[in-house]
Amino acid sequence: MKNEVAVLYTTWPDAESAASAGRVLVAERLCACVNILGPMRSIYRWEDAVEESVEVPALFKTTADGATALKNRILALHPYDTACVLMLPVSPTASSEAFTAWVTDNVTSLSK
Repeated sequence: MKNEVAVLYTTWPDAESAASAGRVLVAERLCACVNILGPMRSIYRWEDAVEESVEVPALFKTTADGATALKNRILALHPYDTACVLMLPVSPTASSEAFTAWVTDNVTSLSK
């Protein structure tokens, strides 16, 4: 898994909570960058009812080796009791070498 990238997809109640967590996680070198996307409409089942809300998705880019630590830290910072955090591995051939090197250089791996 060395020199491989992973993307973690998350949803947040608003852009500021996503940005606040993103700043912490980049500063802690658990991810190289965070893309905070525009608001989206979510329709979901919660406590036996169909609910609807506006949420903000975010994509966290990290190393494959650091993905679990990042996931755990996102969960610790997240305001939801049941947060959506999906780890999406990226095929080694699906990322440019330069981007993979940049991510690797900007994430502190537990194995370093």
